[in-house]
Amino acid sequence: MRRFVDISVPLRAGIASDPPGNCPEIDYLNHQDTAADMVTYFPGAQVEDLPDGEGWAVERVRLSTHNGTHLDAPYHYSAVMNGGERAITVDEVPLEWCFQPGVKLDFRKFPDGYVVSALDVEEELERIGHELAPLEIVVVNTSAGMKYGANDYVSSGCGMGREATLYLLERGVRLTGTDAWSWDVPFVHTAARYAAEGDPSVIWEGHRVGRQIGYCHLEKLHNLESLPSTGFLVSCFPVKVHAASAGWTRAVAIFEH
Repeated sequence: MRRFVDISVPLRAGIASDPPGNCPEIDYLNHQDTAADMVTYFPGAQVEDLPDGEGWAVERVRLSTHNGTHLDAPYHYSAVMNGGERAITVDEVPLEWCFQPGVKLDFRKFPDGYVVSALDVEEELERIGHELAPLEIVVVNTSAGMKYGANDYVSSGCGMGREATLYLLERGVRLTGTDAWSWDVPFVHTAARYAAEGDPSVIWEGHRVGRQIGYCHLEKLHNLESLPSTGFLVSCFPVKVHAASAGWTRAVAIFEH
């Protein structure tokens, strides 16, 4: 018997799910809104001919491939991956990367803007008693996970640094995820660090690891608090958007009983 746990956020307009100017917009047309349009496909038909005068419900959506829970392809991080190869787009992501055993790292204890290190990852794996295997999907539970839609969501949570990301990829992980807005530290914190240090290598340091080892990650996961550290599968096949940097996904944790 299988149990399914939804680890995706709803794609929703009117909340602070992304930085200003980047949020999705959804127009909802109900059965009454569309009835007159529907009968135009059938010459001679009248709205009164339709059951209860109803047309169809439909939504018109304006969004980015990075709205909602989505899977980033290596092409999002750079034009190259694996040290110089052409970076693959989301329609080229190997499907076997997207359905694998999951591992949850609980980093809710870290403050907003904290850069997770390789040592932090190593210590968390030791705490949960797990040794990483190739292609396992590693998801990171941050303090942002419970704030989706709140005004401070985009600036909340820790982020995965270059060393932490490399630690995972060097052990064969090719798909990771976070319940924060970004795999990296929220931009407002990185901007302050850059202003203080003047080091451009801190900008998007976790993402840019894809230039060295191609990988994908999920952003805006949800409900990771309900998952154990191990013992589940993750299914996160992305929508096949041609030549795109990302695709939306209904990420799900699956438990076998």
